[in-house]
Amino acid sequence: MKSLYKNLFSSLLKLRMTENEIAKKYSEQEMRCPVHLSIGQEAAAVGVCSNLELQDQVYSTHRCHSHYLAKGGDLRSMISELYGKRSGCCGGRGGSMHLMDPSVGMMLSLPIVASIIPIAVGAALSLKLKKKKNVISVFFGDAAVEEGVFHESANFASLNKLPIVFVCENNKYSCFTKINERQPSEDITRLAKCHNISNLRMNGNNLINVYEKSKMIIQQIKKKPEPFFLQLDTYRHVEHCGPNSDDNLNYRGKSELNNWLKDDPLENFIKFLKGENEYDQKIVNEINDKIMIEINSAFKFAKNDKFPNPASIKKFVYA
Repeated sequence: MKSLYKNLFSSLLKLRMTENEIAKKYSEQEMRCPVHLSIGQEAAAVGVCSNLELQDQVYSTHRCHSHYLAKGGDLRSMISELYGKRSGCCGGRGGSMHLMDPSVGMMLSLPIVASIIPIAVGAALSLKLKKKKNVISVFFGDAAVEEGVFHESANFASLNKLPIVFVCENNKYSCFTKINERQPSEDITRLAKCHNISNLRMNGNNLINVYEKSKMIIQQIKKKPEPFFLQLDTYRHVEHCGPNSDDNLNYRGKSELNNWLKDDPLENFIKFLKGENEYDQKIVNEINDKIMIEINSAFKFAKNDKFPNPASIKKFVYA
């Protein structure tokens, strides 16, 4: 297996296996922290982040596990954070929706819809003022473009030609409301065009295509700074928040769900590898075993770690 394909596959599989394990522990009530899982949406994170250098920065939203791990965030710190333990990446104070690891450029994630976008644009402005050749990548869902702050940020980024990639993961739903009930068109790139921002819409579950297209986009921004809007159509496999299925609520049809389950990013990449004669079951097993050891170690550490000292409750609180 070529090194590139091996790295992409390893990152994709690590995301899926980690999320599956989180779902399992949450179902067993080992975790109290609400989780917004990225199962089904992993190719967007891996495809984009695999092209980012260490000093390039990522800003994320409430569904941030995949972005954190794809950018190289420490797994043990992430799992500890989900358990609310002191070794968590935010000291056990943030939980699932506030992941960060600045040492690898995973700068911040915030749960309030669209709130991360202006912060990322501000970071992009900082890069430009400091004349640095790095890129900002900000991830958000389709509902974020319905907030005014998205348009203010897009306008500012366009006007000032900032080095930022707006990555819209369109998973069709704002919690339980489908996009065609909220938008006149599912083509969100039309909003980028309003701000004179270059844009592209594509299948966000095709890892190799996302990787190759985002590579060109990021390289171009580093040569000539200006914003880019990338719409990646994808789909979450489980409920909006939590590890279970919520399809009993009948907000999405069975045929729709089944069609998207057939467009699974992990299975798509395996098919690609086989088509390229690059699939090696022995290597896949080795990767799987190595990842499982890392995941088990992270969960064991997190469960044995201590909770933050109650006496430090006011630490980091602005007064």
